[in-house]
Amino acid sequence: MEVEKMDENEWKYHGEGNQSLVVSHCQRCVVLRFLKSPPNQNKTSEEILHHLQNIVDFGKHVMKQFFGENYVHHGEIIQLPLDFVRQLCLKIQPERPESRCDKDMDTLSGYAMCLPNLTRLQTYRFVEHRPILCIEIKPKCGFIPFSSHVSQEVKHKVCRYCMHQHLKVANGKWKRPSKYCPLDLFSGNKQRMHFALKSLLQEPQNNLKIFKNGELIYGCKDDQDCVSDWNELARHLKPFFFPSNGLVSGPHCTRTIIKELIHVITMTLLSSTDACRAGDMKTVPISQGRSYCEASAFNKELVRNGKHKLESSGLPRGCLLYKTLQAQMLDMVDIEGLHPLYSRVEQYLEEFPEERSTLQIDGPYNEAFYEKLLDLSTEDDGTVAFALTKVQQYRIAMTAKDCSLMIALSPCLQDECSEQRPVVLTSKSRFTFSVSVLDLDLKPYESIPHQYKLDSDIVNYYLRNVQAKDDPVMSPLFKENEDCTLVLHKV
Repeated sequence: MEVEKMDENEWKYHGEGNQSLVVSHCQRCVVLRFLKSPPNQNKTSEEILHHLQNIVDFGKHVMKQFFGENYVHHGEIIQLPLDFVRQLCLKIQPERPESRCDKDMDTLSGYAMCLPNLTRLQTYRFVEHRPILCIEIKPKCGFIPFSSHVSQEVKHKVCRYCMHQHLKVANGKWKRPSKYCPLDLFSGNKQRMHFALKSLLQEPQNNLKIFKNGELIYGCKDDQDCVSDWNELARHLKPFFFPSNGLVSGPHCTRTIIKELIHVITMTLLSSTDACRAGDMKTVPISQGRSYCEASAFNKELVRNGKHKLESSGLPRGCLLYKTLQAQMLDMVDIEGLHPLYSRVEQYLEEFPEERSTLQIDGPYNEAFYEKLLDLSTEDDGTVAFALTKVQQYRIAMTAKDCSLMIALSPCLQDECSEQRPVVLTSKSRFTFSVSVLDLDLKPYESIPHQYKLDSDIVNYYLRNVQAKDDPVMSPLFKENEDCTLVLHKV
């Protein structure tokens, strides 16, 4: 790709995270990712290049082993003319959310990552001229901690996401808690998955976005800036799901289209292909984790209707949700069990700072780094090697807990469908699709103390302000093992 021959007006602001900013090309299915830094704290060109190379290597040599070749797009590093980069920065600056402008885009090194635009189909170029629908989902952590290091019993019953919702609302990040529970999405049970996806559509927060031809049409641009008009969304989606029937408007039309959308998302998330097998990573038994969350709105609805909880149907082993969950479950000792191990590594580094590079804490993220992740034992032998392995596995797990799944869909004619092209059917349409993973940067080693404190803050807030006010109707299901005393009163 000859970026230097492209006018900067052909690129547009696409989004950004804590460390990088992304622009996408209006015609080609590519994005450029630039690093960011606080004002007056610009890194040298060599540091920028090293950072970007670490990101590429981590995706190429580590995360592809967990998710599979077809799901991970690690990109490549390119060097751009500095004048082009500066003009591009000036163009997109007015489009950036105010809350993101505390960091500046790197305009001094000229280095950037060139990646495929995952809002577009990645596999079948013959449909690129057709309209493309893309759903981005950040599923978050899909299991309940099973570690014996957990000190608060509530963590064995209520998932991290559901507890964190209450703290986020109290801190003003969101106006109301979402009914979404990751354990419902990861259950493999279609009824629970449908409920989870409907909850995401009702309160997308930053966990769901929908793009049409690369343009955001539904979801949050920045924290409180949420678009959640189902009628407007249905207007965008109708040509995809009902291209020629008589449905025009009204609540019935909207509900029908949303139902079709949820069905398509569910089927693509449960899809699997042999071509996307992951590497030889031994799996963590999913049975170790509890399959439901007490705070799930789905479970509360079951109890109110006098029903028992549904058993998990389980995820197909080849599907992307299964692979995501396996990577997440490398967090085998929980942050409470990990923090002392992190302290052990820190103490060792204080005594032998020159060993930091040998331990590969800051890279290189190569095959040797991956091989060290394969030890799934949890019996602490008191060594630095054991502690470091658990720390690195935790960083992988945190990366998987914060990744995004991208589902790109394009209308497909019946004579174009074959066994080589994955297709999902609806009542009136058929789509070819591609599924990818986004946001796979390794979580920083230095963030572990912050995660330890945040975990304590989340649990303590939930215990003080939520658990004491729990709906008493939950007790028949979730307190079934407790002693029950029947008190008789005179009449």
